Amino acid sequence: MSNYILLEHIKVQNANCIAGFTYGFPAITHFLGYTHALSRKLQQQFGIELTGCAVVCHQHQVQAYQPGGWGDYVFALTRNPLILKSGKAETAPIVEEGRMHLTVSLILESSKAFSGAQQQQLVETLTVLAQRQKLAGGQVICLKGVSLYSDDDEQVLSRKLLRKVLPGFVLTDRSELLKQHCQRLIATNPNATMLDAWLDFAALTYQAVTPENVDLSTEPNAVEWVRVPKPDKGYLVPITTGYKAISALYPAGAVANSRDPQYPFCFVESAYGVGQWLSPHRVPDLRDVIWRYRQQGPWYLCTTNTSQNALKLHPEQEAALVELTETELTYF
Repeated sequence: MSNYILLEHIKVQNANCIAGFTYGFPAITHFLGYTHALSRKLQQQFGIELTGCAVVCHQHQVQAYQPGGWGDYVFALTRNPLILKSGKAETAPIVEEGRMHLTVSLILESSKAFSGAQQQQLVETLTVLAQRQKLAGGQVICLKGVSLYSDDDEQVLSRKLLRKVLPGFVLTDRSELLKQHCQRLIATNPNATMLDAWLDFAALTYQAVTPENVDLSTEPNAVEWVRVPKPDKGYLVPITTGYKAISALYPAGAVANSRDPQYPFCFVESAYGVGQWLSPHRVPDLRDVIWRYRQQGPWYLCTTNTSQNALKLHPEQEAALVELTETELTYF
């Protein structure tokens, strides 16, 4: 039996919209961290463990503006005075931060069925807990509702839940496209790297094309600037997908100023991949868009089943898919 909890239309203000080299939406680790924090509280009271979550975005607004009315956008920053112990107010220097307002729905995967006696209490507890803790560093200002779903038929349950979150867009992992594109680049340029492939998904690129109806003898410099399409079809975006260890695992308390000296410590760097925004009606199985942590060797990544099971691909694209593991994905 599949069991899910729907946190419907969570409105968040001043969430962090910078994730490593990317910006515009919080990293997926924010949402899994939010899920893990809820899971720890539910385990103590109800014995329920949350094993993953699906992220559906309904609305987003990055706090940025154009200073001159044109050109590059810059983040809208605040400059708040500090009150010292002496009672004197001083202004702190500005530290750039990217903020955004967003409305999301989270579909949380539960490892345990909900008994009839605890359902009402579980909904009431989640309604309080989901609004009490922060999401992506932002304050939760509104929650439309909490619903519990259980069914033996996964297809029926998927359709019911995915219709519930319309209109919106579901974020899923498509990092297998990153490896495929890198292999195509290496076939033409042996010096190409995974970074070059990732930038093709991240950057907006234009190239000069000579029009067909232009006489080059009279107009040798006549060109048209044409936007270069992304390496694959779909609403593809660069995302931060987890971390990679860059040091040995130190014993608890061995590293000064660590966040929690009770646990072993390891230095890490962010890992990057490619995600895709899908309309919920294009997702055949809810389990394909549930994000989960997967650890292997030095990698600690957030992935979905769509890394191995591509959605809505043409037959020639399906034939080109290869089975991947986290260590085969050469993140940078």
